[in-house]
Amino acid sequence: MQTLAIIGSQWGDEGKGKITDLLGQKCDLVVRYQGGNNAGHTIIVGNKKTVLHLIPSGILHPHCVSLIGHGVVFDPEAFCKELDEVVNSGVEVTPKNLKISENATVITAYNKLLDVQRESKGPVKIGTTGRGIGPAYEDKAARKAIKIKDLLDLERLTKKLRQNAEEKIVLFEAKYKTEYPSVEAEAKRLFELGERVAPFVCDTFSYLDQALTANKKVLYEGAQGVLLDVDYGTYPYVTSSNTSAGGIYTGAGVSGKHLDEVLGITKAYTTRVGEGPFPSELFDEVGKHIQTKGNEVGATTGRTRRCGWLDLPLLKYSVKASNITSLALTKVDILCGIDTLKICIGYKYKGEIIDCAYPGIDLAEVEPVLKEVPPFNDTFTDGKELSPSLKSYIETIEQTVGIPVGIIAYGPERSEIKFLQNYF
Repeated sequence: MQTLAIIGSQWGDEGKGKITDLLGQKCDLVVRYQGGNNAGHTIIVGNKKTVLHLIPSGILHPHCVSLIGHGVVFDPEAFCKELDEVVNSGVEVTPKNLKISENATVITAYNKLLDVQRESKGPVKIGTTGRGIGPAYEDKAARKAIKIKDLLDLERLTKKLRQNAEEKIVLFEAKYKTEYPSVEAEAKRLFELGERVAPFVCDTFSYLDQALTANKKVLYEGAQGVLLDVDYGTYPYVTSSNTSAGGIYTGAGVSGKHLDEVLGITKAYTTRVGEGPFPSELFDEVGKHIQTKGNEVGATTGRTRRCGWLDLPLLKYSVKASNITSLALTKVDILCGIDTLKICIGYKYKGEIIDCAYPGIDLAEVEPVLKEVPPFNDTFTDGKELSPSLKSYIETIEQTVGIPVGIIAYGPERSEIKFLQNYF
């Protein structure tokens, strides 16, 4: 195996960071290909916790090169803060082991301000993080984005920023009645940040192409999850990038090759942050228990996550939409000890029973079909077999979605994981 993609198969927050960290030990490059600092990957090693937002999880391994691809929207201020935190924690970060695409889109102060104003004063709450992700992707699609390479030339940056800000300034003044930085001030701020970023900037597409040609092992690290994909997700309650495996080809590159394995990270239950329909959501004490025991609070936003039973119709859809080839089932320990355990195996929708949440289905109108399954209370002691009940839970997932579970994770530590399949 040369290439492996790690994709969130739900609404994000599935525990991708730890899996990426573990498998990063076995590869040469870890590549972020979409999203921005609206993602948060938490990695716990012993008593040390590292939270990464922009920097790929491979940075914790000295032999591994971490690469931020051109599909990422990049906040240079957030990056510099994160870089300082990572370095101060004892991790060595140099231009040799961290590379940033010169063509990645920059998140400006105008993008962040517009994001916050829309969410706070607009007619519909999408549940954005307010970090300017959506407006930055809008600039990219409108062909007027500021790119990282623009930060290295103050004159060019000022000219492009003036063109970029023209329409936004009208909105700030006429619609939102809010203050905003001048073009000159924002250009100066970005240029100074660019001087800090400059040593890491390179042509990442060519670097990745050469690595693949040299048979280097590459891990692609996704942010968020398939159900938040701007094309495949539960629109409009989605992020603004392609979180599925398709985003790898547009946001980083595979250079004429195919992905050998697409690993879908899946919680043993389902969570969702922000707005939008959630068929298997729990509003009772069991839901509160899962939320508390699972510490379901966002690493980036601090928002509490909504919790529900594992939704197999949504998972089956994610598998199809992102060509997922195997699953990593995380946070299995959180369900241990629940007396009445259920799993969503289908939906009642317009007089029919369906087992896959295909596009066009209004999730707000479905009624979940719940199946009660035998509870489990595994201790996950080294060398001890999984209980028959947990094996049955896993088999139900595999039989429904049609692919194997290759990894079981039952805690936040690197050691709290069981491989059922070899990767790399």
